[in-house]
Amino acid sequence: MLISTNREAETKEFEGLLERMVLELKTQAVGDYETIKSLHGSKLERYAYEILLEQSRSTNFEGSIELVSGQFFPDIIAKRFYGVEVKTSKSGTWRTIGSSVAEGTRIKDIERIYLLFGKLTSPIDFRCRLYQECLSNVAVTHSPRYTIDMDLPMGETFFDKLNIPYDVLRKQESPLDTVISYFRNNLKPGETTWWLSSNSSKATNAIVRLWSSLDRKEAENLKIKGFCLFPELLGRSQHKFHRMLLWLSTEEGVVVGNLRDQFTAGGKELFEYKSQEYKIPQILYRLILHLEAISKSLNSMDITLLEEYWGTTLGENDRFEMWSELVSRSASEISDFPLLSYILEKYQSD
Repeated sequence: MLISTNREAETKEFEGLLERMVLELKTQAVGDYETIKSLHGSKLERYAYEILLEQSRSTNFEGSIELVSGQFFPDIIAKRFYGVEVKTSKSGTWRTIGSSVAEGTRIKDIERIYLLFGKLTSPIDFRCRLYQECLSNVAVTHSPRYTIDMDLPMGETFFDKLNIPYDVLRKQESPLDTVISYFRNNLKPGETTWWLSSNSSKATNAIVRLWSSLDRKEAENLKIKGFCLFPELLGRSQHKFHRMLLWLSTEEGVVVGNLRDQFTAGGKELFEYKSQEYKIPQILYRLILHLEAISKSLNSMDITLLEEYWGTTLGENDRFEMWSELVSRSASEISDFPLLSYILEKYQSD
């Protein structure tokens, strides 16, 4: 109880220092506008640090405040427990991109972090809030990062949406997996999460290519993967190629403007099964021709990947059977060909 009471008193004292720092910055912005206006990035970090040093004299924080900056988070620390992350903006708003969700550069033992935000456009202003209180969402630059909104009302943070406190999330072994799971569970039709979990070994292509630049073998392999991951390609929906388009661009680095044509060009084909001729769509015909390659591809894919794209739970030996059911259900929308019977007969006999 005594430790808790002492920490509360210490926190209150530190917040008092921060309030005086912000007041001093605002005062100087009026008296020396041009100097304060130039304090973008690391310049404000040092300026704020020097003000905190001055304000901490004859307090319990004297001699404990350090400027770390650089590649560490946060920029300023005190008593090896408190921190101040410094952000600036010239956009005229109280919004910007924050630090990494993974917080891989967070300084050890820093438990309570505040955000100092300098809006360096006329009128110059400064605000300081508890870090997690102004994190509104997650955006992706080169890695998933929090978005900052200093106007964010209480109860509307990203962690309120996630229903997990910030201090719980950041201490998880893999906070990115929790964040990605949240977004995947809230996807709307036509959306995808193209960024990957923190422990994934797969890297997305750094180079974006046009489909027309692919050689024939690579294009065929991508179509086979598409058949595996997106059973809805065989359906009737006018949106049935949307998920594959997103996957190609975000996971494979391939842009294609006529994906439908890659599967459907050529009209219908006659196909005989059990002494009966069927006039089947080109996309179904191509799937039948590539069944062996599709089967091999399915068996080589990570089961968690299939579960993600199919939206179901699988046993290790269920993948081909489940795929057959999903793709046959879709194909029934465009043809009366008994695809499921054909697949099961072919692979049972094999």
